[in-house]
Amino acid sequence: MVQAWSDWKRFRTAPLDDIADAPGGPGVYEVRHTLTGRVVAFGHAKNVANALADLKQDGSAGAFARLFRRAAPLSRLSDLEYRTCAAGSRAEAKTAASRLQGLRQAAWRRRMDSGWAVRHPR
Repeated sequence: MVQAWSDWKRFRTAPLDDIADAPGGPGVYEVRHTLTGRVVAFGHAKNVANALADLKQDGSAGAFARLFRRAAPLSRLSDLEYRTCAAGSRAEAKTAASRLQGLRQAAWRRRMDSGWAVRHPR
């Protein structure tokens, strides 16, 4: 079963620090820019701590993700924060990430639709 989101945590800046607060098993992660709230990375992994450590090292979600995503401006590590959500299995983490992505898209559509209605009254 998927747990609740953790609190937002800042990345530590020392290069050898590990991500001690992240689950060492399957789960979902989200990384955002602290000041703007822009999502830098979102996904699921069989080991969330390793996924965040990889992200911390090279600034991306991996070579495969770079092929299909446009490059985002790189942020300083000190400007980023992350939160995690533990899952019971990798499949459960994948399902939870898909559901959360769908909720995010639906909220964005509602936000855009309500903005359109305000700008274009009947």
